[in-house]
Amino acid sequence: MPRSFRMSRRSFLATSAAGASLTMLHPFSAHAAAGQAHLRLMETTDIHVHIFPYDYYGDRPVDTVGLARTAAHVADIRAEATNSMLLDNGDFLQGNPMGDYIAYERGMKEGDMHPMITAFNALGIDAATIGNHEFNYGLPFLMNSMATAGFPAVLANIATEEGASPTADTTLFRPYVILDRELTDGAGETHPIKVGIIGFTPPQVMNWDRRHLEGNVTARDIVATARAYVPQMKEEGADIIIALSHSGIGAPEGDMLENASVPLAAVEGIDAIMTGHNHLVFPSPAFEGFAAVDIEAGTIHGKPATMGGFWGSHLGVIDLMLSNEGGSWRVMAHDVETRAISRRNEDRSITALVESDPDILASVQDDHDATLAYVRRAVGKTAAPLHSYFALVADDPSVQIVSIAQKWYVEEMLAGSEYAGLPILSAAAPFKAGGRGGPEYFTDVPAGDVAIKNVADLYLYPNTVRAVKVTGAEVRDWLERSAGMFNQVEPGAADQILLNPSFPSYNFDVIDGVTYEIDLSEPSKFDPKGVLINPEANRIKNLMFDGAPVTDDMEFVIATNNYRASGGGDFPGAKGDTIILEAPDTNRDVIVRYIVEQGTIEPSADANWRFAPLPGTTVLFDTGPAAEKYIGDVKGVNIEPAGDGEDGFARFRIGL
Repeated sequence: MPRSFRMSRRSFLATSAAGASLTMLHPFSAHAAAGQAHLRLMETTDIHVHIFPYDYYGDRPVDTVGLARTAAHVADIRAEATNSMLLDNGDFLQGNPMGDYIAYERGMKEGDMHPMITAFNALGIDAATIGNHEFNYGLPFLMNSMATAGFPAVLANIATEEGASPTADTTLFRPYVILDRELTDGAGETHPIKVGIIGFTPPQVMNWDRRHLEGNVTARDIVATARAYVPQMKEEGADIIIALSHSGIGAPEGDMLENASVPLAAVEGIDAIMTGHNHLVFPSPAFEGFAAVDIEAGTIHGKPATMGGFWGSHLGVIDLMLSNEGGSWRVMAHDVETRAISRRNEDRSITALVESDPDILASVQDDHDATLAYVRRAVGKTAAPLHSYFALVADDPSVQIVSIAQKWYVEEMLAGSEYAGLPILSAAAPFKAGGRGGPEYFTDVPAGDVAIKNVADLYLYPNTVRAVKVTGAEVRDWLERSAGMFNQVEPGAADQILLNPSFPSYNFDVIDGVTYEIDLSEPSKFDPKGVLINPEANRIKNLMFDGAPVTDDMEFVIATNNYRASGGGDFPGAKGDTIILEAPDTNRDVIVRYIVEQGTIEPSADANWRFAPLPGTTVLFDTGPAAEKYIGDVKGVNIEPAGDGEDGFARFRIGL
């Protein structure tokens, strides 16, 4: 028998009790006639193990994250529509210390329950796709985690064996599923419907997690894969097809795109698309002006689409009004919205808009408690604070300690090798630097004990250490790529905006072991994606090693991570073909080992980079309000408060 859509008791009372009001229902449900049905699709995406409304790095409750809070919206929406489905769009197994605790401390044996799967099962999701971060801990971990899922996982473009075409592949997970459901129409009659669900992940996982995937799986282009499978799904009877695209809203066309949701939506036969990976909200002004995207209608190529933020911040909702014609269903109309779990007030405070679902919290309480014990474990001491409030505008202690630990480790690993005589540099970027994460999203470790939670705060991702061999020319262009963080400024002008909001902080690499200046009067050589746009640009000035100019033919080793070394961010000298060391240890583990060996660390930024002087010029940047107490510690730059920024940030001025 086809499975009926969930109807809560509240929804039943609203639609069936004599004289009951319909005001709580969506208009599609309220006005559906015989042969017409309202189907409400809900999306969670990029949860990254944020089940509890808790910041494990700060060791405090927060109101801005948590699947348990998103679950309250799910309950409400199920009550507002006669028929509903809940889908997850990937990136749920990795992303906070609970994910690391499960992977590195508790482990995932066959038959074990991952807390995310426990929570999803409790919430009753209908299907999910696999995001790129699901591969971070390796294939056995992923497969053991998904084995206990009470819902199908779909992923069409990752294969264990490739055939002559996508439909001939042996895929890691089933490429799609066709769910038999029953729709209740406006007259209260039930009708069968077949809902097809297909999933995709960025093919770049083959670079990002090469050590886990190379030789085990292959990746195909998202759009080409969809064009192959969607007709097959139609032939198998799918009335409507929903694409779970763990791929952002980006370029309108191209091969092997990371963010392929725009051309994917154009594939004939797809009726609705759920997106993710960008960590943004759709519909929203963030996508104003994108090709084929209508933020007012919430559509891509005319198809309803949504992106439900990240870490449980929003629930994406697509409402479909369906009509049964000749025994098959088609979409008559659609509506799109997102529902936030919190809002930021004018005074910078946060107000929770929903309370956590107690059943979801209870389902993973033991893992939450174990995670707290794990992250509170001390591994050493720091003699000075470690913070990232000024990491994008000056040499920074939180980035410095990562670089020092990486260099220490790589020197040890290369000792006695053919590369032992080469100078070793170290590249690191600030991961917690505000941005989309908000004005509290900064590293801030006080002097004193350093616990695992602090190390995880310094280095968010379970990357592993890599070393690459590069030339002096590649070092220069690596830094030119990083310098795309900054807008070009006009010499002599006042209060110009410094930071490019489309440039992610994790691509702002600082290279320790050399000294250099960044000339903001020059245009950026590369765009935010790493595409060469100004070949003659030269922002990097006075690049020196050991007191002498760096020449193009000099050779260096750069300590970095697997993401960067394998092409992540598209950096010159780091495209996967310059790797000389693939270490077995994570960057975080290396930081822990370094702190344990040192006992007490004394982090101090050495101001190895700074902005080139531009007399009479000032720039503005936003950071966390707590930054003001550290202004006096910043070396190599003159900073002063400049009032309030937007969305709870504080604004500061730099005199160049």
